[in-house]
Amino acid sequence: MNKAVIFTAADGTTYVDKKRHFWWFSLLIPSIAVAGPLLYQSYQQEVFLWLFFIVVYSLFPLIDYLMGEDTSNPPESVIAALEADPFYSKIIRLNVPVVLATFIYCAWFVANHSLSYSGYLAVALLAGSIGGHGLNIGHELGHKRKKIDIWLAKLVLAPAAYGHFFIEHNRGHHKHVATPDDPASAKMGETIYQFALRELPGAIKRAHQIEKTRLNKAGRSALNLDNQFLQAMLLTLLLFIGLVVWLGPVVIPYLCICAFWSMWQLTSANYIEHYGLLRQKLANGRYERPQPHHSWNSNHIFSNWALFHLQRHSDHHANATRSYQSLRHFDNLPTLPSGYFGMYVIAYLPLLWFRIMDKRLLAVTNYDINKINMLDDKRQQLIAKYQLS
Repeated sequence: MNKAVIFTAADGTTYVDKKRHFWWFSLLIPSIAVAGPLLYQSYQQEVFLWLFFIVVYSLFPLIDYLMGEDTSNPPESVIAALEADPFYSKIIRLNVPVVLATFIYCAWFVANHSLSYSGYLAVALLAGSIGGHGLNIGHELGHKRKKIDIWLAKLVLAPAAYGHFFIEHNRGHHKHVATPDDPASAKMGETIYQFALRELPGAIKRAHQIEKTRLNKAGRSALNLDNQFLQAMLLTLLLFIGLVVWLGPVVIPYLCICAFWSMWQLTSANYIEHYGLLRQKLANGRYERPQPHHSWNSNHIFSNWALFHLQRHSDHHANATRSYQSLRHFDNLPTLPSGYFGMYVIAYLPLLWFRIMDKRLLAVTNYDINKINMLDDKRQQLIAKYQLS
């Protein structure tokens, strides 16, 4: 039985992190992913290859619903002690080899089994889902300052061909979040499919420009190996070429599908995290500092365990370097009706999404059009529909 760890602040405040050992649930997602191929090897039934999606998109939201929400917070005085505990960083780092091993195993699987098109697609998609999990790991590690964490972030982002993420996210999204200038902030009236067409190329373009600007300011060309954008692309290229040389051309479609679906998982998260929320422009022409009410939050217990408190997104944007175990809940913030796994399904059905989320958006902004990041093409239509002024 795991012994409780008591954190003590300088002022004598004590705190026990009751979630401490539940963070191991983060390894549940890749474990379920490989269960399908392993069952197929025993029973030769391709239906097992789709097992992962049944669990993630139906069982996980149900578990979230049944377990409810947790709004408890660590006292501010013990945050420093929480941040200093190596236990939490070890779990994050452990996810990196697990994600990479799952990706390589699934590549080997499609290359060594006679699968139908459906079976091949299932394995590529489930590997892409784990690539999406890797993007979340890369997100957490990419905010750290230790070189080992930065390089682990680059490695875990490589299977998704999205190594530019920690550049774009840290120095682009965090700066422009909840503004019309941010390709990673969804607008009211924008479907997830419209958003993806804007966000995916926008993220690549912005990451490239950020690194080019950084190097040019230092009087250096962007064409050198200190360019972190190029480093990320080279890591993916080396990984993909290595798998093709080892396993043959049969894995090329797998790599492409996997990379796309990994990106789609991130796009799904980005879409729901800031939908329609807008920072105010100040008299000097700049936007106000990101505040907790510029993000949608969820305190659903299970999905927060699996996603390292990603759903406590408001505190993340208010305190970008704060580690997952220290992120806090705030009262009276924009709140999602479900955890991310359930919200993904809703987002994929635009009519249902608009029916649920537009009402919530209007409620948290008090129907104030000046507080809504709205899609220009639907602006007049939305104003008329909801009688905005």
